[in-house]
Amino acid sequence: MTKIRLENVSYAYEDRGAALPAVEGINISVHEGEFVSIIGPSGCGKSTLLSLLAGLSFPSAGCIFIDGQVIKGTGPDRGLVFQHYSLFPWMTARQNIVFGIRQVKKSTGKKTIEKIADEYLGLVGLRDFAHKYPLQLSGGMQQRVAIARAFAMNPRVLLMDEPFGALDAKNRVVLQEVLLKLWDNGSEKKTVIFVTHDIDEAVLLSDRIMVMSARPGTVVREVPVEFARPRDRAALIGSEEYAGLRNKMVSLFYDDVLQKIGGSEVAL
Repeated sequence: MTKIRLENVSYAYEDRGAALPAVEGINISVHEGEFVSIIGPSGCGKSTLLSLLAGLSFPSAGCIFIDGQVIKGTGPDRGLVFQHYSLFPWMTARQNIVFGIRQVKKSTGKKTIEKIADEYLGLVGLRDFAHKYPLQLSGGMQQRVAIARAFAMNPRVLLMDEPFGALDAKNRVVLQEVLLKLWDNGSEKKTVIFVTHDIDEAVLLSDRIMVMSARPGTVVREVPVEFARPRDRAALIGSEEYAGLRNKMVSLFYDDVLQKIGGSEVAL
């Protein structure tokens, strides 16, 4: 079943009275419960695309649908996780999650909300840090709180903008596993749109990877990731199938980007 559909979506910023195209002519569909990663060069419009999906911005042309309805603004059906943790520094980890839940479950009792918060703190391995403030937590722990809050709010769609980009390699692996654990927790998987610069991360996490061109960004390739779930990271990374798909993604990424910008060198 199609959860998200973009029909000929374009968006342009105003720059000194002129229109500066950010994304152009995007046509994609995402199925319910699918984990889709978006990769592309810096400045290609990946974050702009998430802003449009979140309802924080509106297309200059085209339409975006969720469950067949045109997006007309923000809503509790969509959750956001950013690279920077977006936690309230004056609230504890538990209070940050409780606050998020209250925004979408206004009629739910205090004890029930606190129970949900405690459940998700446990799922991300932070039950013993419930009463710590963000500045008392490492960056990886803060991002775990942010992810727990997003899932605890129970959106139908989760939009993630390079959520692990500021973390070191070890914490990045930990958070990837935490994310997959939460996503696979329960009978109904959330639909996830995940922006990343990391090809390995995209291959490990995704059901499908979309490759965007340089600005103005459009989706130029869609690549299915058909590895069985749950995925064994160590076994997968050492397999020929993984190496083949990763090499394919690297080749697609460079070929499309270099063609778009006329052969200039681009770093991943």
